[in-house]
Amino acid sequence: MLIIGLNAFHPDSAACAVVDGKLVAAVAEERLGPRRKHVAGFPGRALQAVLRMAGATVREIDYLAIGNDSNANLGAKVSHVLRTPVKSARGVATHFQRRAKMQSTQELVAEACGVRAADCRFEVVRVEHHLAHLASSYYASDFDRAAGFSYDAAGDFTSAMFARCEGNRIAILDRVFMPDSLGYFYTALCQFIGFDKFGEEYKVMGLAAYGEPKYSQLMQELLRCDGRGDFRLHRDYFVPLGKNLEECVDEHGEIVLPPLYSPELRRRLGDPRPRSTEITQREKDIAASCQAHFEEAVLGCLRHLHRSVPTENLVTAGGCALNGVCNARILRETPFKRSYIQCAASDDGTGIGAALYVWNAILKQSRAGMIDHAYWGPEHSEADMAAALRRTGLPFERCEPPLLLERAAAHLNAGHVMGWYQGRSEWGPRALGNRSILAHPGWPGMKDLINAKIKRREAFRPFAPTILAEETGRYFEQNVESPFMMHVVKIRPEHRQALAAVCHKDATGRLHTVKASQNALYHGLIKAFAAKSGTPVVLNTSFNENEPIVDTPQQAVDCFVRTDLDVLCLGPFVTAKPGKNI
Repeated sequence: MLIIGLNAFHPDSAACAVVDGKLVAAVAEERLGPRRKHVAGFPGRALQAVLRMAGATVREIDYLAIGNDSNANLGAKVSHVLRTPVKSARGVATHFQRRAKMQSTQELVAEACGVRAADCRFEVVRVEHHLAHLASSYYASDFDRAAGFSYDAAGDFTSAMFARCEGNRIAILDRVFMPDSLGYFYTALCQFIGFDKFGEEYKVMGLAAYGEPKYSQLMQELLRCDGRGDFRLHRDYFVPLGKNLEECVDEHGEIVLPPLYSPELRRRLGDPRPRSTEITQREKDIAASCQAHFEEAVLGCLRHLHRSVPTENLVTAGGCALNGVCNARILRETPFKRSYIQCAASDDGTGIGAALYVWNAILKQSRAGMIDHAYWGPEHSEADMAAALRRTGLPFERCEPPLLLERAAAHLNAGHVMGWYQGRSEWGPRALGNRSILAHPGWPGMKDLINAKIKRREAFRPFAPTILAEETGRYFEQNVESPFMMHVVKIRPEHRQALAAVCHKDATGRLHTVKASQNALYHGLIKAFAAKSGTPVVLNTSFNENEPIVDTPQQAVDCFVRTDLDVLCLGPFVTAKPGKNI
């Protein structure tokens, strides 16, 4: 049975293919076509790609599962409109426009796949946004019982959902309705600090390490938490969006949000920082205050949830679940000792959640087992790789393992920065060793070099350490498995110098653990590097330059040429800039 899951007409549109309950392919629309980040709309290219990877045609789709449902929470929507009729008028109109789009699903699929609508014989199932989020993590985990918490800015008029997950069933215990939202709270402060592009909240998390929570009292006014799992935004400080996110699209297809903070916040904090100006201590302190209060709100929600679902197992999802600092603190300071967060925890993952919900909850089929790696995207042939290198005129050699690993490890140990492009691309926002830029984690000046000359981004932003999973407890204070780079944890004092390029201001690293069973080639590379350097860790960041992560070999080669990368390992092919040969 073939189930196609979609996140459509919502930021981070994406598609996946599930065959007999098992995920076989997944990709976000932003990786394909014009390559604009966080694109909304219908994921036509992604749909074609996952069908191709699944070896199927549109005529073989049994179910099309969509991770949003315009009919969900109608009572709450009506109540909100009645309370604020003028402000809600635009939202009501766009609700019906979106509903009309979703009702023409067969036509959209047919157009994307070049067939007639009559050839689309699948049944369409819509799954409420946050239920799809929860399903994406619970059904992909190895838990038979877990507490579930989904939280983000908004989806189907809900910003958070609490659930009891057991067997094939997800029982919803509670929801938090709009306009109250942990995601809006964080995004509004993100905009105020000057990170006003959609999806830049991770920058606030990184900047927070440089500040002090001096505005904690104000944060408590902005977001009021009752200690019983409930939270409320102070209406004076926030401006409702009043329309669907997919309407906030510019001429390039990128999402542009209006300010979500009100003049009252300006009155309390002064003018917001313009994007191009220097980051001052004020912004660092606002970031620290925002992050700290966000964490406290989440911990309060989860302690409340544990009283209803007393288990050590937790599944989370939603854009807020990408906050790695908070995720690590959850394991330290709540009764939950085991957690699972799906690799595409933000909105792109709702398609997987919807598809798995159909298989498990609606069709009541047996669960297919844990998803323990993220390599579900497109793969390109060696012929395509060689052609891309030849088109650019680069000299290259073909090296089979173990020579490939030996050469690559030698480059890393010499302080060279390497593009590493192998196998199928990662699903989700993180580069996890198949579309990565890699470097020595302790080389002097490495962090500043990559930020300035390759990634061309803010100097405060940290890089992730990828470590052999079996070595985690020796180098990090929390021995947590993090195959999807979802936890920010303290590096042990005795190893901070050896990991200086991945050690953040607060002595943490955004941990990525890898097992040989998850990615044998990447695991082998780190082992080869450890044999030379004595350190079973590499610096890992996404293979891109202010764009979506590279998808095709040509994009990888182009990024290599236009940046200060020293070496490129493109499948079995190795090329190096002049003077960087080993």
